[in-house]
Amino acid sequence: MAVMRRMTWAQMGEPERAALCNRGLEAIFDADLKAAIGRIIDDVREHGDEAVCRALRDFDKVRLEPHQLQATADELAAATVSPEVDAAIDDAIAHLRAFNEQLMARAHDWSFESEPGLTVGEKVTPISSAGLFVPSGKASYPSVAYQLAVPATVAGVPQLALVVPPMPDGSGRIDPAVLVVCRKLGITDVFRVNGPAGVAALGFGTETIPQVRKIVGPGSPPVACAQVEMQRYGVATMMILGPTESLVLADDSADPKLVAADLLNEAEHGTDSAVLLVTTSAALADAVDAELDVQLAQLPAARAEAARAALGPNGGCVLAADLAEAAAVANRWAPEHLQLAVAPEHEADTLDLLVNAGEILVGQHTLFSAGNFVIGCPASLPTGGFAHVSSGITAEAFLKRTAVAKADATALARMTPTILAMCAHEGFPAHARAATIRQ
Repeated sequence: MAVMRRMTWAQMGEPERAALCNRGLEAIFDADLKAAIGRIIDDVREHGDEAVCRALRDFDKVRLEPHQLQATADELAAATVSPEVDAAIDDAIAHLRAFNEQLMARAHDWSFESEPGLTVGEKVTPISSAGLFVPSGKASYPSVAYQLAVPATVAGVPQLALVVPPMPDGSGRIDPAVLVVCRKLGITDVFRVNGPAGVAALGFGTETIPQVRKIVGPGSPPVACAQVEMQRYGVATMMILGPTESLVLADDSADPKLVAADLLNEAEHGTDSAVLLVTTSAALADAVDAELDVQLAQLPAARAEAARAALGPNGGCVLAADLAEAAAVANRWAPEHLQLAVAPEHEADTLDLLVNAGEILVGQHTLFSAGNFVIGCPASLPTGGFAHVSSGITAEAFLKRTAVAKADATALARMTPTILAMCAHEGFPAHARAATIRQ
């Protein structure tokens, strides 16, 4: 039996194409889930730490008192990982810091004289506070901790709080690797909380957990739903960092063994993941399917089950007539992660056609796991098609731009007729008076 659901773009009707591309959002915006998350949010808003502890008990089977929510200074200081993991964290932080420092070098104040006597521009400053959500349930993700925290620290956010569900063993412990990341980056406000309750706690503030103005971080549909719901209370969030998804765009030059490995790279995340191969070659699709069968047998049962769901009902293989059509399919699907695996002579032209993706990794040596862990480009990226309109989490996610203008009397005199004409049309006499009183 084929691992990948097989489709041909030219033979698909619009309902089939829409169904393929609208993945994941139904779960996040499910009415029952929304109601359940709403109850958690209301509980946290009304009862603070008590509600956070209640969510830990009910959903994570961990019993904590409010004073145990925050990781202590001793916990942060004592956390250790193997020398290999410690070196890997340092390597990743260095790459992320370099990438985000380049962004900061381009995010500077600017101004110009748009007409004689009128100067306009922008002032760039960090946001005042941010909450970082690091998932922990199906697995532990210290890589998410540094993918979020390095951009925030490079941007210069003065107040950072990180929330992470406790490890799934029922101990209430935070993964030591997450604590090591926090220690290396100087983050001391670290809290063990259930995901949706933690998002709510960051948005409202509790007796223990500080209130922040923006919350970022990927998570399950309940976590993504909680972030969407908290926008109603004036909290800024990123749209949407939900279950992982990836797309490989390949032609007949691609190595099927590597394509299969890269598809499984993201497919093993969970049964809610979505993975798509878009190719111009039916022969490659057949070879990749055979390789997937071999490589799936080498995965643990739970990872193999997740991969079959990601490549079957959630994703699959789309055959395209040519690379232009393949790029059009990729742009419509708008993946979180995209790998371009085409012949070198077609790379540049195909890359030019690709506009909707959280990241584009060019060539089969630029694998998804390198992007996830060490390259330095953002790895917390928009999912569910939001790559059409948003970007990954970099230092820019933690900056804001304030417009600044200065006019002299000559410039104001020149602009006054425009001001008065618009005031008269829109019916604002006080606006007009503010201009004429200066004449």
